[in-house]
Amino acid sequence: MPDRPAEETADEAARGAGAAPCRVVVCRDCCCGSPKVTGVDHAAQTARLRAEVPVRVSDCLDVCDQANVIVVQPSAAGRAAGARPVWLGLVNDPDATEDIVTWVRAGGPGVAPLPDILDLYAFTPPRRRADP
Repeated sequence: MPDRPAEETADEAARGAGAAPCRVVVCRDCCCGSPKVTGVDHAAQTARLRAEVPVRVSDCLDVCDQANVIVVQPSAAGRAAGARPVWLGLVNDPDATEDIVTWVRAGGPGVAPLPDILDLYAFTPPRRRADP
């Protein structure tokens, strides 16, 4: 049997140990994922992410000025390291999607540093206030 790359073996071990991977939330409602953001194959973007990581499609995340929005949630290891979700906006080309895939495969928030190129997409969402 041929040797497999170490990262593949490590990924399989993590899955077998029940480690929770990074997860991605893709905004798809009001503006994100709609014809309002022209020139983007939204279905292909979602499919590409789903091929690599668990994806949840969300209704509007209320940051329409940043469409298309993708939120990368940390893995169990990332949360243990104190990581918070990373919000990425204006993710409107396949290269940006590939950069996200690469980062998530490397471990994502709290495990792998945010690549400089993705820092250009990162933003802090407005705080949501709870009703009194």
